[in-house]
Amino acid sequence: MIHVAAGLVLRAVVVLTGTALLTFALLWNAPGDPALAIALARYNAVVPTEVLDLVRAEAGLDAGFFPAFTAWVTPLLMGDFGQSTVTGRDVWPDMVAAISYTVPLALAALIVGLVVSVPLALLATRRLGGWLDRGAVAIASIGVAIPAFWLGLLLILLFAVQLGWLPAMGARTSAHMILPAMTLGLGVAASLTRILRSGILEAREQPFLPALRRRGVGHRDIERHHVAPHAALPFVTVLGLELAFLLEGLVVVEVIFARPGLASFLVSAIGARDFPKVQAAVLVTAVVFVVVNLLIDLAYRALDPRIGGPDA
Repeated sequence: MIHVAAGLVLRAVVVLTGTALLTFALLWNAPGDPALAIALARYNAVVPTEVLDLVRAEAGLDAGFFPAFTAWVTPLLMGDFGQSTVTGRDVWPDMVAAISYTVPLALAALIVGLVVSVPLALLATRRLGGWLDRGAVAIASIGVAIPAFWLGLLLILLFAVQLGWLPAMGARTSAHMILPAMTLGLGVAASLTRILRSGILEAREQPFLPALRRRGVGHRDIERHHVAPHAALPFVTVLGLELAFLLEGLVVVEVIFARPGLASFLVSAIGARDFPKVQAAVLVTAVVFVVVNLLIDLAYRALDPRIGGPDA
């Protein structure tokens, strides 16, 4: 177990280090003058060369790539994300404010996905090839094919414009979260429904199940103790990945619904070449991916102790 934990920690360190270095390199080598982008975002006006030189020195752009990267990453190791090169404020409080809008929306979308996908998959597998099964497959296929931005616009037209039931823009009340959560959650539900349906059907074809039935094991016990754990393995994998990739979908959804959050935080930071803010947003996203993968590994071992065991 200690060996497994050490391997997971080492993998996390490698991923986070590579992410930080790659992101910094992409920003550093992006077209255009980063000092000019920072100055325009800071002063909102064309600035003389002297000011550009001052901005370049303040941001460490004249020190070279590796000295600038070292100057940024050294305080980060002690939990200091630095100050914004545009506003001069600490990055972490602004990041926390953005995350406070993004995380509840991501969790709400995941709940929508689970509430829709699990009953739909269970109903579909009750009678293979029946109208419920065909309907579930059709709904899941359409849900996967529809882009999030188009689904979001359709929901705005229906529930906000035509019916007037829900607000479309902003994040002032909990009602403002319903349409964005539905936009993200229905896409998640489509993927989870397909995976869970396939997992249940595959589990029911396992060769040891007829032997259990001949021994008198009831259908409910077989479904609960043998089919469900087998079907849960791929479902847990996709569920974890969907939670991580929700951050990607949030970029589009937060723009469509004019919500503050991590997406607008990152987009504005990229436009202004605000290196500390971009790096902070990317690293937080990378940490989410690493933590999600760690939880997936632990869930796998809980569902099937043979995974990662000494004989694996």
